[in-house]
Amino acid sequence: MNIGDKFPDILGVDAEGKEVKLSDNPGKKTVLYFYPKDNTPGCSAEACSLNDGLDELAAKGYQVIGVSKDSAASHQKFADKFGLKFPLVADTDTSLCQLAGVWQKKKMAGREYMGIVRTTFLLSPDGTVEQIISKVNTKAAANQILGVIEN
Repeated sequence: MNIGDKFPDILGVDAEGKEVKLSDNPGKKTVLYFYPKDNTPGCSAEACSLNDGLDELAAKGYQVIGVSKDSAASHQKFADKFGLKFPLVADTDTSLCQLAGVWQKKKMAGREYMGIVRTTFLLSPDGTVEQIISKVNTKAAANQILGVIEN
């Protein structure tokens, strides 16, 4: 996905098995963030930062939706553990990740594997990509987004 491209309305299902749509909150812009894995240090820091910044983001007209390839059950445990107040999409077949272009070859400890490259998309109310944050500051994700919005 690039600036000007449009995400589909239906993103997938959340931790409770409910369909998540961009249009669930008409007129709202969306922070759609892709993260590698539930309950890892960076992903937990990013989710908590966004959760802490929800009110400020909402005041700017944004809803927050997270996406990883973890299962709905994993998302539910993750959301419960950290008290997350936004939906997490279970993209278990990686179709949304592939559409977004964040499902890529990664390297760690000399091993190559396919995984999610941490990326945040800021979407207009109709799902059009307005901004892309590819170097995410996990500990200050909400402030980073607010900085991008205000510039």
